[in-house]
Amino acid sequence: MSKKLLHTPEGVRDIYGKEYAGKLYVERKIHDTITSYGYEDIQTPTFEYFDVFSREIGTTPSKELYKFFDKEGNTLVLRPDFTPSIARCAAKYFMESQESIRFCYLGNTFTNTSNLQGKLKEVTQIGAELVGDDSVEADGEMISLVIEALKNTGLKQFQVSVGQVEYFKGICEEAGLDTETEEQLREYISGKNYFAAQELLAQKEVPKPYSSTLLKAADLFGSIDSLKEARESVHNQRSLSAIERLEAIYRVLKLYGVEEYVSFDLGMLSKYHYYTGIIFKAYTYGVGAPIVKGGRYDTLLRQFGKDAPAIGFAMVVDDVLEAVQYQKAPLPHGMEKKVLTYTAADYVQKLQEAKESRRQGIPTLLVRQ
Repeated sequence: MSKKLLHTPEGVRDIYGKEYAGKLYVERKIHDTITSYGYEDIQTPTFEYFDVFSREIGTTPSKELYKFFDKEGNTLVLRPDFTPSIARCAAKYFMESQESIRFCYLGNTFTNTSNLQGKLKEVTQIGAELVGDDSVEADGEMISLVIEALKNTGLKQFQVSVGQVEYFKGICEEAGLDTETEEQLREYISGKNYFAAQELLAQKEVPKPYSSTLLKAADLFGSIDSLKEARESVHNQRSLSAIERLEAIYRVLKLYGVEEYVSFDLGMLSKYHYYTGIIFKAYTYGVGAPIVKGGRYDTLLRQFGKDAPAIGFAMVVDDVLEAVQYQKAPLPHGMEKKVLTYTAADYVQKLQEAKESRRQGIPTLLVRQ
């Protein structure tokens, strides 16, 4: 047999034993918290039509999708992200409903990228989506849910950073930037490539007051007090309304009692263009990337024929587990099981003992001597 067959492709791996027990534990703790808020489970297909994740919808770039064809010639993709799939489901099954809908999900996502930086191409995500509620209270519920879920896994040291896409868009609109320039600038700032952002603004001859404000936005982060400086940096109503929304969300989070885990970042932007309002990411020690990403996407469902606001988040279970291990939070050491050995002479007796133990809920291993 070829040795190659014993190895996995680049970007994927096997997981078993104690590590897998830890992963299942983390999944269960997060899921318990989500369902305690009244969210119901939903399962969507592992692959969808290509158009569900198209550029128009604003999700993963085509070159990063795993694409293949069905027998009719339709282009299909392995899901890189759950949110568009959930939006499709909400539009299909709840088209006429005016009530808010709460979904939660668990499954694997697939991203075909060579820029791994130690990350996997296949990861497990767990998350929640709240459709049909555009209120500040819904924003606060979602962020509180993230914090409580992470705490339930045993994590203590983490921070949820909250931004507002409309703040940045308001400055771009006031500066007269076209859509292409805005998207390019958004990509540079979200990637913290400030030199490229500065060069782009210079090439487009954006007036200095606006270019300075756009670049300054990337440095506006910190506690609730940082929003005061953000307010003083702009004059357009769109950006000012974004600040007012963040302040209102903070008041809700104080009612939940989770404000100590929250900071603000007006330079936070996302590669997912479907985000329309607040966006947030959770960071912790031991992991070099956000372990949670989420935000409001009030126009995404229109792509599927339903006009409804929505907000949601996704946690990468693999990264949360890594953080839990790094912070030495307690994890199960694998399955505790009873072991019964048998010989040909006492097999019938030992089998009956094993059956009784299993009936009592005790994992029992029957091993021949």
